[in-house]
Amino acid sequence: MNLEKILAISGKPGLYALKVQTRTGFVAESLQDGKKITVGLRSNVSLLSEISMYTTTGEVPLADVMRSIAVKEDNGPAISHKEDPSKLAAYFEEILPDYDQDRVYPSDIKKVLNWYSILQAKGLVSKDAPVKEEAKTDTKETPAKDDASSEKPSAAKPTSGEGEQSEVKAKAKPKAKKE
Repeated sequence: MNLEKILAISGKPGLYALKVQTRTGFVAESLQDGKKITVGLRSNVSLLSEISMYTTTGEVPLADVMRSIAVKEDNGPAISHKEDPSKLAAYFEEILPDYDQDRVYPSDIKKVLNWYSILQAKGLVSKDAPVKEEAKTDTKETPAKDDASSEKPSAAKPTSGEGEQSEVKAKAKPKAKKE
């Protein structure tokens, strides 16, 4: 499950996929109806990949919560976000047993279930995603080891580069004094 380019925009219902960045903001496409909108830099936007839920032991990324719902529902639809708040809380406790009931409000649970429904309808939720992510991290670790061995020579280069930068700054300072 990749939530990297999925957005929640304050004041706009539903979820959006990031399409193109522009100088003044970006273009996003609604996951529900496919309409494209432009969003300015002043809008309050949240990436779903950056959102997490409070638990009694820490925080759990939203992707893990969505995966738990997908496992419980076997990649099917979850209960409606319009159910009674006590029903939603009981359902959410099955999904995330140690969620912090003082800091996770019923409105948060409704929002997560609504988002899950939108993502599930588009086929963006999967209970099998962790295997793919682990494989990606394994391939990233192998080049990182090669990069680590090549970092030793490059580690010497930045120190010489820093010296060059300080020389440039030193040259710039006298010019500033002359003016």
